[in-house]
Amino acid sequence: MNDMSYFFTSESVSDGHPDKVADQISDAVATYLIDKNPKNRAAIETMVTTNSVTLAGEYKSDVDMDHLRMIVANTIAKIGYEQEGFDWRTFSFENKLHGQSADIALGTDDFGAGDQGLMFGYACRETDNYMPLAISLSHRILQRLREKTDLGPDMKSQVTVKYEDIGTPVRVEKVVCSVQHPEDMSIETVRSIVSAQIGIELGDWIDEKTQFLINPTGRFVIGGPDGDAGVTGRKIIVDTYGGYCPHGGGAFSGKDCTKVDRSAAYMARYLAKNIIDMYLLDNCTVQLSYAIGVTEPTSFYVYADGDVRSDIAQSILNKVDLTPKGIIDRFDLFDLNLCETTNFGHFGRDGLPWERLDLS
Repeated sequence: MNDMSYFFTSESVSDGHPDKVADQISDAVATYLIDKNPKNRAAIETMVTTNSVTLAGEYKSDVDMDHLRMIVANTIAKIGYEQEGFDWRTFSFENKLHGQSADIALGTDDFGAGDQGLMFGYACRETDNYMPLAISLSHRILQRLREKTDLGPDMKSQVTVKYEDIGTPVRVEKVVCSVQHPEDMSIETVRSIVSAQIGIELGDWIDEKTQFLINPTGRFVIGGPDGDAGVTGRKIIVDTYGGYCPHGGGAFSGKDCTKVDRSAAYMARYLAKNIIDMYLLDNCTVQLSYAIGVTEPTSFYVYADGDVRSDIAQSILNKVDLTPKGIIDRFDLFDLNLCETTNFGHFGRDGLPWERLDLS
C-alpha cells in the first residue's frame, strides 16, 4: 500500500509587518474616501519605508482630502509604531493620489466590473471555520502573540501540517515564528515567551516531535517599515487560503467593492462554503471571471470533491446574482469598514457577511 502522508505549509504575518502596514493604510484611506457612498470609488496603493508613507492611486470622492495624513497617522498609532525608525508622530507623508480615469468610470459608474480578472474561493472541512488548517493555525499564533505579549508589532509565522490522507490533518510538524522584540530582551527570553504561547494556542496539534524555529536568526530588533519596505497587496496568499487553492492574482486592500478582485473573491468564498454545507461535500473550489465594464461574469466554475460540478454551477447561476452590484447588495459592501478585513485573513473569521451559511 502506498504511503499517502504528506506535508503542507502556510504562513501568516501580523498587523505590524510592513506589507500589512501598507494594506491597513490603504484600507483606512479607501474607507474614508468611499464614505459609504455607492457613487464613490477608491483604488489606493501605499508604500512605507523608514519613517515615510507614500500614497498613490485613484479615487472619486467629495470628502476633505486634507484629513488623509491624520487617517494615516491614526492607523500607524493603532498598530503601535512609536519607534525611532517608524513613528506615527513624525513620519514624512507624500500624497500622490489622483482622480479616477474617465475611461474607467465609463464602465464602473453603472456597476460594471472594475477590471477584468479571475477570482477563486475555497472551503473545506479541515476546521470549524471551513478553512485549511495550516493557514488557520498560522493566523491564530500571531493573533495570540499580539493579544497576550508585549513583543514588537512585526511578526511572521509559518506552520507545517502533516496529513495521513488527502484532507486529513493529524499533527503539526514544524512551526516557524519570527517576532520583533525590545533590544534589551535576550533571545532566550523571546523564544521562551513565544514557544509558550504557541503551545497554548495549538494544543493537541503539537507533540514531542514538533520542531520549533523561533527567531531563527536570533536578533530581531529593527522591524516594520524601518527594517523592510512595505507595499499594498504583497500578502495575497496570507489574505486568502495560504496557498491551498489557486489565486487569481488580484489583491484586496485599498479597493472599493466595484473592484471584483475584492468583491468577487468574497462571493467565491461564500459560494464555496455554502456549497459544501448544502451538498455535504468535503471541499470546494469556485472560480469567477469578469471583463471590465461588463456586469455578468464571463465564466463560473465549481470543482468539488475531485469532480467538476457543472450541475451545482448552473443551480447557483439560477439563484444568485453574481454581478458586482448583486454582490455588493448581498453583503452590504458599501457599509463595510474595509479595515475590519485587513489583518489575519479575509476569510474564516466571524462577523464577515461572506462567511454566513445562509444560501438555500
